[in-house]
Amino acid sequence: MRVKYTLFGVLVVFLVLAMNLGLQADIEDVRGKEVLDSQDLQVIDDFVARAIQDLVDTRDFTSIAKTRSVILAHKNSSKESAQAQYTGQFSESADRYISAALKQTSELKDKERRVKVILNLLILVDNLQDPRLADLALGMLNDENTVIRYWAVHCVTNPDMIRQLDLGEVADLELAVRIAEKLDGLLEQACSEITALAAGFAAEVRIQQGQDLLLKIADMRISQYADWTVDYEFLETVILKLLYDKISSAATGKSDMGRRFAQLYSYVMQRYIKDTNGGNFLSAARRHQSASVLVEIERACIGPLLGMPQLVIKRAVEQNDATALLLEHSRLFGDETRAGQLAQKLEFDYGTKPDGTKHTAPLALPEPPISKVGS
Repeated sequence: MRVKYTLFGVLVVFLVLAMNLGLQADIEDVRGKEVLDSQDLQVIDDFVARAIQDLVDTRDFTSIAKTRSVILAHKNSSKESAQAQYTGQFSESADRYISAALKQTSELKDKERRVKVILNLLILVDNLQDPRLADLALGMLNDENTVIRYWAVHCVTNPDMIRQLDLGEVADLELAVRIAEKLDGLLEQACSEITALAAGFAAEVRIQQGQDLLLKIADMRISQYADWTVDYEFLETVILKLLYDKISSAATGKSDMGRRFAQLYSYVMQRYIKDTNGGNFLSAARRHQSASVLVEIERACIGPLLGMPQLVIKRAVEQNDATALLLEHSRLFGDETRAGQLAQKLEFDYGTKPDGTKHTAPLALPEPPISKVGS
């Protein structure tokens, strides 16, 4: 009996392989045609259906990347004249079958397998780089699994997706706005990796909602510094560089970007100064992260903004010199008596006082909670 079952299993595998090889041969034939008819479109649909089902059914996750590569290798026609027909059908089929697969997989009781299959489906969507599939990823943004949420965000924020959304078509602009709004709703509970992806999308996509999202992310990090809940300080390198890029290239909103840039960088520096002056609340790893942010942003952003190389912060960090950092802070960001060089260069202020005059200094970082000291 065991021999019969073994032979039956071998036969099933052989038939599946034969069927898949047949589908690949058919799809290769269709890819080479100048014009497609209804039968050709059905071949595309059958190929996508079978390939997606293979992803769902697989138990050998070490070979699943090969299945994805086969799908990706056949997403376009090799003939320019048939490209619109081919990609239109491929996209429509991918949308239908991946949507069904995500629904099917979401109901699996085996949580580990559920996560693996959904991740592979999302990685496929990410690699297909098709705005028409964006809603598949948007539907997974609130999944309970952090890794699934990350890949769902990655699908709608990867550079090729942003490039296509920036083509100016009405549908693409509407999709860009929806993505920005969805990302906005994720921020409160987002991990640093997801926040970085959202910030990158916000900075690159050319809609007002993108600029608003980047400002909101900066405000969120500023608030976390103020209440001493910030973590993963390396994220500031990403956000500050994105703000710098917008300051350097944007036609409008430069003062808003400049204000956030200065306040966030000021908080990074103020916290580092407090720790250097005996605060003892930063671990060695987090102190290193903060120092790296200070030095890198001085090199990559402060120097170019002011028009000359800047090394004061780097030297002060290397020499553990809190006094030099404090003096540089006043020079760059200003104090109660005068505006700093950044505010003068970028023409922004830190808000209005009750008497109607402008604040010339960023907000002072509050003292850390007792629970933070010595931690």
